[in-house]
Amino acid sequence: MRHQLATFKLDDRLYGVDVARVQEALKMQAHTPVPHAPEAVAGLVNLRGQVVLMVDLRARLGRAPYGPEDEPMMMVVNIDGEPVSLLVDQVGDVLELDGDSFGPPPPTLEESLQEVVTGVYSLEEDLLLSLDVDLAAQV
Repeated sequence: MRHQLATFKLDDRLYGVDVARVQEALKMQAHTPVPHAPEAVAGLVNLRGQVVLMVDLRARLGRAPYGPEDEPMMMVVNIDGEPVSLLVDQVGDVLELDGDSFGPPPPTLEESLQEVVTGVYSLEEDLLLSLDVDLAAQV
């Protein structure tokens, strides 16, 4: 069975999400901070008249925060029929992968990733971590 995953980089790691869950990928947009929100809530962004929650995946997954020179991208995904923007380092390609190359997450994976990574695809030169967007977007 083949799977199509939209890929992105975060902290030099390659991640993928089911392409059917991705609405669009955009450059970082102006956003409004949410007072007293969890650290992983980067704010709210207005996407063509719709207010969308922006989740900072670096904060959510326990990574170093973005610096002033960084230019994160927004990957807008559908969670329970609603758009949620995930901040990522770089948006990649859509890959079509065989289910044969899919395996369980390695036991050496950090604890912060174990709860959101459903498995790993072995690529020629890299590992692709399959991200559960429902769990990753929970803040």
